[in-house]
Amino acid sequence: MAVDYNIFPALNASLNGASALLITSGRLLIGRHKVRLHRACMIAAVATSTLFLISYLYYHAHVHSVHFPGQGWVRPLYFTILISHTILAATIVPLVIFSLTYGLQQKFDRHRRIARWTYPIWLYVSVTGVVVYVMLYQIYGARV
Repeated sequence: MAVDYNIFPALNASLNGASALLITSGRLLIGRHKVRLHRACMIAAVATSTLFLISYLYYHAHVHSVHFPGQGWVRPLYFTILISHTILAATIVPLVIFSLTYGLQQKFDRHRRIARWTYPIWLYVSVTGVVVYVMLYQIYGARV
């Protein structure tokens, strides 16, 4: 059975977008002291981000890299977003693991201390993942 790799970019962007919504919802909920709903949103965000990572790695193991076809001023903009996204995506994995672990262990002082960093970086990575997808596949029409 042949795999249609063309579905993966949109799937990955959707998972990133869902993660961004869940992360934002979780942050808003904890600000309103809705701890159980915050926990549910953040666990769902971790699950969604994990599915994204699995899908992303599978896709790139088979397709490798896709070249950005844009030219002019947009090219350095795209690569600036992509490079910051990639560096922070590698950084966010341990931060999420520590934040989740401390939260589930009810070590809330440690959880809050690391979540202050985890939240904005994770949100940035999720949103810029969608931006990279839109720029690469929707605006500039890159092909798998």
